[in-house]
Amino acid sequence: MTDGEPLLSVRNLKKHYPITEGILSREVGRVRAVDGISFDIARGETLGLVGESGCGKSTAASSIIQLEEPTEGEVIFNSEKYDPVTDPDADPHPNDVTEFDDRQLKEFRRQAQMIYQDPSSSFDPRMTIGESVAEPLRVHGLDDKERRRAIVQDLLERVGLSADDYHRYPHEFSGGQKQRVGLARALVLNPELIIADEPVSALDVSVQAEVLSLMNDIKEEFGLSMLFISHDLGVVREVCDRVAVMYLGEIVELGPTEQLFEDPQHPYTQALLSSIPVPDPRQRGMGVELSGDVPSPSDPPSGCRFHTRCPKVIQPEGYDFEQEHWRSVMDLRERVGKRSIDVDAVREYVVAERDGEIDEEAVTTDQMDAVIREEFDVPDPLPDADAEAVLAEALEYVARGDFESADDLLSTEFETVCETRKPTYTETRPGHKASCLLHETEAGDEFERSASLSD
Repeated sequence: MTDGEPLLSVRNLKKHYPITEGILSREVGRVRAVDGISFDIARGETLGLVGESGCGKSTAASSIIQLEEPTEGEVIFNSEKYDPVTDPDADPHPNDVTEFDDRQLKEFRRQAQMIYQDPSSSFDPRMTIGESVAEPLRVHGLDDKERRRAIVQDLLERVGLSADDYHRYPHEFSGGQKQRVGLARALVLNPELIIADEPVSALDVSVQAEVLSLMNDIKEEFGLSMLFISHDLGVVREVCDRVAVMYLGEIVELGPTEQLFEDPQHPYTQALLSSIPVPDPRQRGMGVELSGDVPSPSDPPSGCRFHTRCPKVIQPEGYDFEQEHWRSVMDLRERVGKRSIDVDAVREYVVAERDGEIDEEAVTTDQMDAVIREEFDVPDPLPDADAEAVLAEALEYVARGDFESADDLLSTEFETVCETRKPTYTETRPGHKASCLLHETEAGDEFERSASLSD
């Protein structure tokens, strides 16, 4: 971050979509696509926003630029332009984009432009690219057609195209050329902020490099700030000054790019970074594997939203065994809670494994126990005797089809602080924050004790 007020400050931004049913469209729930994110972008800075598909990155972008109306929160833009001390009668929300009227919003959109993921779908095929790039100038009051043409032709040359391309149509350009045109259109109003939503994901790798290099050059030349949204961590590392990591509508880590890549502070970030391919064959298969599916944003988990998949989820007090086995037990417990273990299929499997020497009525609970443990990679027995006693009893309930008793037992005995306590956004070092209970002393010490056995 540079000194002075940031160009853009996002505060507790939320975007929820109602879930309705019936002819009266009664609201029965909400999809929390973006659920309380906050960050700043300094002047001249590029902030990367990363995460899996569906985590809320693009929704955050469209809410910031007001293509969608946020449910809650503030988007403060260019606050240095307004001084309530020298102008006490000014609008109480002069720089909160969410409070702008139509006139203010039009001015904001002159200063903040967007580059879209698919360059092909962001142009009207009936307009020449010169007309498409010039359209924002016309909308914002530049009526001189020749002046518009001169500005656009100059910009086309700046982004590596020809001034003569003004008269060509979108279908005549390659994907990389179209993205260059998209960059020219974003620059035509001389904005201060560009929001780039997956700007190179639809391009070949070689073309990506050219477009990214161009974007860096343009950023330096025009002194732009940029919000760069991507799921490609390699690209983010090359172009961003800082990185914010999103998971299920929340920012779980934010820090300087190199610091975050070299020493990630959140387990989710560690898992994302471990997925980057490395050329060293000795390091293959050493990445962090996430178990389970991404929860629904309409019903996010309690506590830490990542605890249902986290490889470092904290064990409850009184149990100590290898962390990988604890994760396996948690996966089993989650499936029990969802009643999604097919007991009949387990019995059929036991019979098939014994070549039909026994029938389903003769299958024992111990045999079913062994199959379920194997499916979830849970050792038999667990190295912690107390934990083993709880698990064995729960699996007996499962074998009898009594999921309610099994779920009650596992939920009571194996409840983790990660599901009951929401982590705070903690500064782990200057300018680097993470939302994880491992950075809160009591819980972190508890994890270190349990993790030490696996070292």
